[in-house]
Amino acid sequence: MKAFWRLAKQMLRERVTLTAALVFAFISAGGLGVGLVSLGPMLKIILTGGEGSDLRSQALAYNASGPVLAIPTWLIAEIPVDPFRGVVLVIGGLLALTVVGATANFLHEFLAVTVSTRTAARIRQEAFRAAIHLPLRTVVTRGPAEFVARIIRDTVELQRGFMTLSSRAIAQVTKGLAAFAAALVIDWRLTAAAMITAPPLAILLRKLGKRIRRGTRGALEAQEDLLRVATESLQGLRSVKASRGERIVQSRFRRANRAVVAGELRVRTARALSGPLVEALAVFAVAGLAIFAAREILAGRLAFESFVLALGALAVAGGSFKPLAGLVNEIQAAAAPAARLESFLVEAPEADPRRGDWLPRHRERIDFEGVRYRYPGASEDALRGVDLHIRHGEMVALVGPNGCGKTTLMSLLPRLLEPTAGVVRVDGRDILGARLSSVRRQIGVVTQETTLFRGSVASNIAFGVTGATRADIVHAAELAHADAFVRELRDGYDTVLAEQGASLSGGQRQRLSIARAILRDPAILILDEATSQIDAESERQINAAIEEFRRGRTVLVIAHRLSTVLASDRIVVMDQGRVVGDGTHGELLQSCELYRRIAGEQLVAGGTAAG
Repeated sequence: MKAFWRLAKQMLRERVTLTAALVFAFISAGGLGVGLVSLGPMLKIILTGGEGSDLRSQALAYNASGPVLAIPTWLIAEIPVDPFRGVVLVIGGLLALTVVGATANFLHEFLAVTVSTRTAARIRQEAFRAAIHLPLRTVVTRGPAEFVARIIRDTVELQRGFMTLSSRAIAQVTKGLAAFAAALVIDWRLTAAAMITAPPLAILLRKLGKRIRRGTRGALEAQEDLLRVATESLQGLRSVKASRGERIVQSRFRRANRAVVAGELRVRTARALSGPLVEALAVFAVAGLAIFAAREILAGRLAFESFVLALGALAVAGGSFKPLAGLVNEIQAAAAPAARLESFLVEAPEADPRRGDWLPRHRERIDFEGVRYRYPGASEDALRGVDLHIRHGEMVALVGPNGCGKTTLMSLLPRLLEPTAGVVRVDGRDILGARLSSVRRQIGVVTQETTLFRGSVASNIAFGVTGATRADIVHAAELAHADAFVRELRDGYDTVLAEQGASLSGGQRQRLSIARAILRDPAILILDEATSQIDAESERQINAAIEEFRRGRTVLVIAHRLSTVLASDRIVVMDQGRVVGDGTHGELLQSCELYRRIAGEQLVAGGTAAG
């Protein structure tokens, strides 16, 4: 529960709204308490009907008892003596209290839900911010579905707990306390006897709450797995259908769904037991009170009307406190998602030295010195002591077998990954000591896996670039050879793309991604198999555009296309995380056996890239 209460403290940021909600809750409850106490004079008039039982006489007798707050004399003079008129006056007052209480109750509920919703939204925003600032390897290792489930599903459960706490729980507690206070005013002895049931009730709710927390945590983990299976299957639906894998993914979903059901059913016993057990304790309490009251009435130490009123007040208090068992269960259930959310809210984000040097625009060289990298959970390094030096303005192609470390090496430059050993320098400066934004703002990256967002073509090209004009966007599209097909779309650059750009071909998506990188005007351009999904004619046109665009820039290319490799100034050959060759095409054909094999077997002149 500690995580829940820590997150619940954020409701205090809505201090004015929360205070107003509490004030209205106490006004509503106060009306109930006053109403219960005011029933006493009316009941005495009806039951006795004798001299001294009218409202004025009862008010005078009350003042004569020396109370802390006496009734003003002028007000007593206005109280009717006629018993019937006195009853009508009390009932009219009760009706007025009912209207005030209902209005206050509405305002309390309205404001409490406002506070809960805003607080949950703020935590959801903080959770998303924390997720996108986590190191890339953390998200990749644990899977995006886990973080999506926590950001969306867990905050919904947390919001439910906040609403229960700030709305229903406070309303029930304040009403219960008001009725309990009225019972104390009417007869404190009877009320004290009723308190005997409080300790066992608290112990019972605590034990049930622990079981609910454990069960809810397991259910949320199962739901996270279910979300992962569904997301993977639907995002990869093309491959699922092509591989006739419908039965496989259905089986996986069925197993995950069963785990969700099992987790949720573990909570059912505790939830189902809480209500009946509380009711049983209440019955025993009423039975004990009846025995105690009967003895006191028969002995003349307790007036019958006081017993009826005190019992009624306690019944109202019990009726108000009874839903607390279920409400406590709901708050306990919100503790599990609160703990899951807090667990990654406190995780360390990407290292970004706030006082680090601002890295100037690249103008000299890029150096990889003794670089090693090992993925979490791997038994071997993906990079093993890489030494590579690239001059500004060079176009360098990296080739090698799949899994040799090309993409890993390029991921170190924009600090998507950080080396486990060694140093990456730009113009002689260790990029780990530079401000992260100053490193990434001058690097454009185009990968084989194109990412497009729901939005217009123009907004997708301009993603991450502030202040880009329509002319800038069109110019970047022209350089990427995307302008022609964009203008043929229904609304041109204002056409809204489907999720992940599903309405476009692979080559069209790739060209938009290249346009996005060009628009950034990067000093360093990284192309990770960027032309792998583009036909030969488009490839020639894009290569010509890159040849023009590369002037004054350093271009690093991971490619399977022979034309791209031959257009480079240098070719770097990698194998098993090491650099095993470095030179021109002709030099490597003479000096590097691996390159000769790659050139003959893997590099292709056009069509789909091999490997």
